[in-house]
Amino acid sequence: MKRVARRAMPHRLIAAPLLLVLTAAGVPTAEFEISIEKLRSRKGDVHLCLTRQPAHFPDCKSDPKAVTRSAPATTGPIRISGLAPGGYALSIFHDENRNRKLDMIVGIPREGFGFSRNPVVRFGAPKFRQVRIDLRAGFTRETIRMQYLL
Repeated sequence: MKRVARRAMPHRLIAAPLLLVLTAAGVPTAEFEISIEKLRSRKGDVHLCLTRQPAHFPDCKSDPKAVTRSAPATTGPIRISGLAPGGYALSIFHDENRNRKLDMIVGIPREGFGFSRNPVVRFGAPKFRQVRIDLRAGFTRETIRMQYLL
């Protein structure tokens, strides 16, 4: 009997890590592709911020779980992989002078901006609920139209 117990133990030790690997591989993830249209110029960069937290929208600098990307304005679609499915809000700005901030003049953005679901912006940023998109496991594509006020 002791022999059987000793032989069974290594099988359990091998099976436990294998089970963890198989479970982790089965976690569904979302892939998000963002196309940007109506850029005023191809100068500078575009900065994206994707957050799940309404308190950190539209500027998610203080959100440790936010997903951010920067790319030259000449770049095509931007892909973000490995996201947990769920509700997100996306904000984008066109940093034409590459100073890594949205330049303002008397509270009005001098550079372009955009949001998921493309709301019309009049006074201030839209609410999280207005731009929330649900990313499901698999592939989602969104086209963002940039807006320029000045």
